Amino acid sequence: MDLSVVRGRTRPDGDRGLSTVEVVVLAPVMILFILVLVAFGQLVDGRGALDGAARDAARAGSIQKDHATALAEARAAAEANLADVCSGPVTVVQTSQGFEPDTLFTVEVSCEVRGLAMLGLDVPTTLTASFSSPLDPYRRTA
Repeated sequence: MDLSVVRGRTRPDGDRGLSTVEVVVLAPVMILFILVLVAFGQLVDGRGALDGAARDAARAGSIQKDHATALAEARAAAEANLADVCSGPVTVVQTSQGFEPDTLFTVEVSCEVRGLAMLGLDVPTTLTASFSSPLDPYRRTA
C-alpha cells in the first residue's frame, strides 16, 4: 500500500514526516512555556504568602506586653508561615518607632522565593512585604 495516499487523497512527497519535525521542534518550546508559567505562579504564591506572613507577624507582635517579646513573636509567626515558601532565611524588621500604647507596630518581612531559580536562571527573587497593626490596649500584662 502506498503511504502517500491518505483516505483517497494524495500528499506531495515533500510533506512526509513534516508533522514529526513540528512536534520535535515545538515540544521543547511548549515545555519551557509551561515551566515559565509554573515559575511565575510560584512568585505570585510567594507574594501572597509573604503578605499574609507580614500581617500575622504584625498582629502577633502587637498583642505582646514588651518590645523584646513582640519582636520574637513576630519572627516566630513569620517563619512559621513561610517555612515552605522561602528558600533562604526569613528577615523580620520592625519599621515603626517604639512600642508605646496607641501607636502602630509595623514590621517588614522579606525572604528569597524559589521562583525562576527552578529554571536555572540566577535571578534574585527577594520579596518584601510590610504590615501595621495597632498596639492592642488590652494586650497581655502578665
